[in-house]
Amino acid sequence: MTGTKASRRKARKKKGAITARRKKEFTYRGYTLEELLAMPFDEVLSLMPSRVRRSLTRGLNEEQRTCFEKIKSGKYAMVRTHRRDIPIVPEFVGKKVAIHNGKEFKELEIRAEMIGHFLGEFAMTRKQVKHSGPGVGATRSSKFLPLK
Repeated sequence: MTGTKASRRKARKKKGAITARRKKEFTYRGYTLEELLAMPFDEVLSLMPSRVRRSLTRGLNEEQRTCFEKIKSGKYAMVRTHRRDIPIVPEFVGKKVAIHNGKEFKELEIRAEMIGHFLGEFAMTRKQVKHSGPGVGATRSSKFLPLK
C-alpha cells in the first residue's frame, strides 16, 4: 500500500515539473505591440496617459522634435541626448538611447514596458548616499557603531 501512495506522489511531482512557464505577452491597455504599431498615431495617442498626450498634442519644441525623429528613424545605432522630456511611443521599442543624467550618459534599450513614460524616468539623477565610518575629529558619541 505505501508503495502506491509514494508512486502517485512521484507522478504528481513529475507532472508538475513538466509544465513550463509560458512567457506572458506584452499588452498596452489591451493592445499588443504589433497592433499599436499598425494603429494611426492619433489612436495610439488617445491611449497614452494625459501628461504624454498633452506634451505631444501641444507640439514638441525644435530640439525635442529633432531628437524624437532621430530615435524614431532608427538610422543611428545609439542616440545620445540631454532631452529627458521626450515621451516614449511604440515606434521607439528596440532602439538604443543614451540619456544624460547630469553627470554621464546612461545607456538603455527601450522595451515595450516603457511606452507612455518619459526618457528621463529611466536615467536617475540622484544616487543613494553611502557614508563611510566617522572621520578624524569626530566626537566619542558619534564614533559609536553598534554591533549586529
